[in-house]
Amino acid sequence: MAFADCVAWARTNFESLFNNAIQQLLFNFPHDSTLSSGQPFWSPPKRAPDAIAFDPSNDLHVDFVMAAANLHAFNYGLKGSRDREHIRQAAAAVEVPKFEPKSGVKIQVNENEDMGSGTDADANKLSELIASLPDPAAYAGVRLEPADFEKDDDSNFHIDFITAASNLRASNYGIALADRFRTKQIAGKIIPAIATTTSLVTGLVCLELYKLVGSVSADGQTQRKLEDYKNGFANLALPFFAFSEPIPPAKTKFKDTEFTEWDSFDYDHDVTLQELVDDFEKKYELELTMISSDVSMLYATFYPKKKAEARLQMKASEALKSVTGKDAPAHVKWMLMDVCCEDKDGEDVDVPSIRVKIRD
Repeated sequence: MAFADCVAWARTNFESLFNNAIQQLLFNFPHDSTLSSGQPFWSPPKRAPDAIAFDPSNDLHVDFVMAAANLHAFNYGLKGSRDREHIRQAAAAVEVPKFEPKSGVKIQVNENEDMGSGTDADANKLSELIASLPDPAAYAGVRLEPADFEKDDDSNFHIDFITAASNLRASNYGIALADRFRTKQIAGKIIPAIATTTSLVTGLVCLELYKLVGSVSADGQTQRKLEDYKNGFANLALPFFAFSEPIPPAKTKFKDTEFTEWDSFDYDHDVTLQELVDDFEKKYELELTMISSDVSMLYATFYPKKKAEARLQMKASEALKSVTGKDAPAHVKWMLMDVCCEDKDGEDVDVPSIRVKIRD
C-alpha cells in the first residue's frame, strides 16, 4: 500500500459521501415529492440537497482529499504528503465508477422512524461485509495506528479534515461555510463536553449498578430497599447536582392482589392461545378479548370465526410468526404479551403482562 492508494481512497469517499449519497436521497425523495397530505416533502425544517461533482480546480474538494488521504496514511504508518498539486492531479486521475441510484433503498426520514434493525436484510448485509473482507494473510505485519483527535496540532490534518468535510456537507444543503478558525472553535468545545458529561453519567449509572451486584440472596430475595437507590440530576453549566429517592412503581389492584408494570404472569412452556384463554377463564373468571405482542395483534374476539379458531390453536411463538412472517430473534427466550380482559359484567380489567417461555 502506498500514499497513492490513500489518495484514491479519499477520492472514492468524496464521491460516496457528497455525490452518491445525495443522488440516492433525491432518487428516493425528488425535489418535487409530496407527503400523503399533499404538503411538499422538502419543506422547513427539511432542506433539499444538491449533489457535488468532484472538481479538481475547487480548493475545498482538494482540501478534503488531501486531509483524508493523509489521515488514512497515518493509520497505515505511511508517509503523507503536502504536495497540493500532486494530490490534485492524482485525485483527478482516479477512475470512479458511475453511480446509479437503486430502488428499494430505505432512508430514515426522522429520528423516531424504525428502520427494521435486526431484520434478515441486516443479516444479509453483514454477511456481504464479512465476505468482502480481504485475506488476513495479505496484511501480514500491517499495524494500524488510531488517530486520536488533537485540535491544537496544525500539522496532523485533524481540523483540516473536519473543516473540509463539514463545509462540503454544508455545500450540499446550501448552508454558509465556516473557516478553519471557526471550525476549530466548535470542535474544541465538543470534546470536553462529551468527556465530562459522559463520564459523569456513566459513573452515576455504575454506582447504581454496584448496588444491584450481590444484592440478591440465594433465595432470590433482594437485600436492598428502594431508598437505597438514587435518581441523579446534574447540570454542569451551573454547576448543580441533586439526588433523590426513586418513586415506587404505580400499583394496580387485580382481585385481591396488587401488581406493578414489573409483574407478569409467567408460563414455563410455549402455550397455545387457547390455553391462555381457558386458563384466564378458569383461574380468574376473565374473558381474553385481545392478545398482542409488541405491535402485533395475535388474537381478538372480533376476528372472523375461522381466523380466530385457527389462531387459538397456535402456540404463542407460532402465532407471532404467523403475524410478522418471521421467527422471534434467536436470543429471545421469553415472549412478552399484553392482553385485554373483561369480567362477567363486561367491564374492562387491568391485568399484568404475560411472559411465555418459547426457548430453553
